[in-house]
Amino acid sequence: MGGTSLTTLDQTIGPGRILRRGTALPYRWLEHRAGEPHLVRNNLVGPRWQPPAPPDRRPLLCFAHMTDLQIADVQSPARFEFFQREFGDPRFAALLPVQRPQEALVVHAVEALARTLRQLNGGPVTGTPLTMAVITGDAIDNAQWNELQMFLALMDGGRVRPGSGGPSYEGVQSTDWPDQIFWRPEGESPHGVDLWTGQYGFPSYPGLLDDALTEFDTPGLGFPWLGCYGNHEALVQGVGAQTRHVLEYLVGGRKPVDPPEQLDRDRALEMFIRCPEAFLTGRQLPVTPDDARRGITRAEFVTAHFGAGHPHGHGFTSDNIRDSSAYYAYDDPASGVRLICLDTACPQGGADGVLDAVQEHWLEQRLIEVHSRYRAGDSREARSSHEDRPVVILSHHGPDTFADRHALPDRAQEPRPLVQGGELVALLHRFPNVVVWLNGHRHINQVQPRPDPAGYGGFWEVTTGSVMGWPSQARLVELVDNGDGTLSVVCTMVDHDSPLSPNLAQGRARLASLHRELAANVPWGVPGTPLAGTPGDRNVDLPVPIRSSTTARRSSGARST
Repeated sequence: MGGTSLTTLDQTIGPGRILRRGTALPYRWLEHRAGEPHLVRNNLVGPRWQPPAPPDRRPLLCFAHMTDLQIADVQSPARFEFFQREFGDPRFAALLPVQRPQEALVVHAVEALARTLRQLNGGPVTGTPLTMAVITGDAIDNAQWNELQMFLALMDGGRVRPGSGGPSYEGVQSTDWPDQIFWRPEGESPHGVDLWTGQYGFPSYPGLLDDALTEFDTPGLGFPWLGCYGNHEALVQGVGAQTRHVLEYLVGGRKPVDPPEQLDRDRALEMFIRCPEAFLTGRQLPVTPDDARRGITRAEFVTAHFGAGHPHGHGFTSDNIRDSSAYYAYDDPASGVRLICLDTACPQGGADGVLDAVQEHWLEQRLIEVHSRYRAGDSREARSSHEDRPVVILSHHGPDTFADRHALPDRAQEPRPLVQGGELVALLHRFPNVVVWLNGHRHINQVQPRPDPAGYGGFWEVTTGSVMGWPSQARLVELVDNGDGTLSVVCTMVDHDSPLSPNLAQGRARLASLHRELAANVPWGVPGTPLAGTPGDRNVDLPVPIRSSTTARRSSGARST
């Protein structure tokens, strides 16, 4: 029934022959490898369950999942790239990486993924056309207005302006930047051989930065998409609070080269979370100011999604504008599937997720609206007059990356308790039509069953890796009624269709290809490291019991709900 030949079912990508040798690691080209079939994971339905024959499976919804694009203004004055020198110090682990060799090229990787998704004929299991995409946060990198404009243009179509400031590149990858920790694609520098060239064999590409930062027009995704608010939309480099001093520095004309002379490494993370401007007192260099680099608030992020021709806000609603909130429920008109997007970013600082009791109560009400029966807070069965419908949860953070602390509300002084990740999982277990929780943040492909301890099925947590880093993919998600009282969440990874070698491509396809090749050669993301996940985290068929009027009654092969 499948309708696509552009997925990793047909072929995958892995490391190829060595192009150059560094003192620590070789730099490799990429090559095509055998495809990966769907792996059935029956953790939630019992070992006897088998996928029904294709004619007995009814498609409900097919959509794409992308996350952690981290579209960056690579010349921003308020990026703290010098932290990269502390890569071996565990006290800085929550701040790193702050700069990646391929980040100036990420807009071209995003455009290539959008182009590839437009070409798909349908989901590989059902042939159902791709209805929408969901982007689960960290679409941008440094909570800046110009980054947000790049993202919206890439999704909706329009003019993409990767550069900022002056007419030529002013940043840490230039040949005259006084630091060897960053890859210099232009080649030789008066400051000597950079770390990436010497230790990891990275090649030279003269003229690359000018090409990467050239403006271009793009048609966008070409189909609807839903947005989400992540920590990089809310915070400086996804960690530090947007204080008044940092906001002024963003649009100014000085960029830091070094940290302060007296750097307390034991308190560096805590200090950066609360007052990142403390790290703007070291040596600096002049750069061209740019008002478009201004920081954005949550309200500005949401309002920007209501652009010309998009009155529905890509999931966000007028309630979000009124309340300065970023959580919403979206009902797919064709399938009846409800997608609930949570806001898990903490504007007070820190990369971990947060969710308060107000949003928890809102979530509970939205779940009740699509359940005829569920467990109340006291564990007794409750009934309603509502129709049963499948539920997909979207958020940037998953339950294992929630903060174990209190947070301040935006305009108050008293702390308020936060809902912990385990408490949120327990809430979702009370509602049997929750089938999958899609998230990002961890830059890794991972699929985890979340069985209900009470024995009533459970749901799947599906974390997708970043577009910014290896393997730079999107994930197709098909919801399939199996006709036996179960619903399958079928996931299929998609590589963008750019040539494997940048030497075989021209124009923007060359830049997208090089982005992927560079991402595959950074030491923390090379193929074989955990980021790409295992086969059980990629192309998978994830059945789950469901009580829903959109599915047939279950057979005895699945656990009762």
